[in-house]
Amino acid sequence: MSDAAETLEGWYCLNDFRKVDWKSWKALSNEQRKEALEEVLQLWDQSDYEEKVEGSHALFQILGHKADIMLMFLRPTLEELADIETAFSKTKFAEYTRQTTSYVSVVELSNYLPKGEDPYKKPEIRARLYPRIPQKDYICFYPMNKLRVGTNNWYMLPSEERNQMMRNHSLIGRKYAGKVRQIILGSVGFDDYEWGVALFAENPVHFKKLIYEMRFDEVSARFGEFGSFYIGRNLTKELFNRLLQL
Repeated sequence: MSDAAETLEGWYCLNDFRKVDWKSWKALSNEQRKEALEEVLQLWDQSDYEEKVEGSHALFQILGHKADIMLMFLRPTLEELADIETAFSKTKFAEYTRQTTSYVSVVELSNYLPKGEDPYKKPEIRARLYPRIPQKDYICFYPMNKLRVGTNNWYMLPSEERNQMMRNHSLIGRKYAGKVRQIILGSVGFDDYEWGVALFAENPVHFKKLIYEMRFDEVSARFGEFGSFYIGRNLTKELFNRLLQL
């Protein structure tokens, strides 16, 4: 049996995708819509809410038919993640949305540090395990697996071979340093795929170029299996209010 990779875990994450019932929402009066949005924004307000908890959250407008908005939450525990999900679901605005899908995971890093070193004491490691959601204009989110089919079984490869391929794979990502930020989300045992990947950039074309280039690397070309891709723009409170106040 091949050795399992050691991993480090940080914040828990929920990606909550929703469609807005525009017909019912538009039937509300301006005052009713305003009150519903103010309730959400009060929950969202960093100065009021995030002083009391660790983690971060962000809201995105999703393009295409799969969803209208995505809420992304990072929290230290699953209990806190459940609490913020429930708090949003109880808002008046949530009554006019339908959850199309969701994704539960935990921020994950592979541990390649020498034995005996405590990675959780390294500031650069902690920054990646306990990140704030980057305030970039655009997000690309997708789930993925490593194949377990015939000779293309990632989990039957020797650990040294897997590690070398992942190091080569990461070199492609480093070429986009400063252009694309990423959060790797482990979801084995948490959701239908093994990882979720959240990419953040000011220019969405960088998503296409990075992912396309990685397709030619063996890790993706031979062993990658991908779910649905979601692309959207970051919604500030002002943009969110403008989008929903018809």
